[in-house]
Amino acid sequence: MNDIQEILTLKNMIIYLVIINIIGFLAMWIDKRRAQRHAWRIPEKTLMIIAALGGGIGTIAGMYIFRHKTQKIAFVVGMPLILIVEIIAFVYFVIVM
Repeated sequence: MNDIQEILTLKNMIIYLVIINIIGFLAMWIDKRRAQRHAWRIPEKTLMIIAALGGGIGTIAGMYIFRHKTQKIAFVVGMPLILIVEIIAFVYFVIVM
């Protein structure tokens, strides 16, 4: 149990969240560019998984900055719900740790 506590420090959690949110933001940018060029796209499931792994802020920011997936109800409703769950989980882990 002590090993897990050493890995799940607040600093490491913040570093992870920054990285995964950058990945989410970039994934939305890449998918938007590919859509404009009629190229192979990043599957919607992959974008949702990135958000669910902690990249909610980045994917939502990418959605609205690039105006991508903003007409899809699964993204307009799903991404904020994922973000709310992430915030609750983060606060819980910070309080418990």
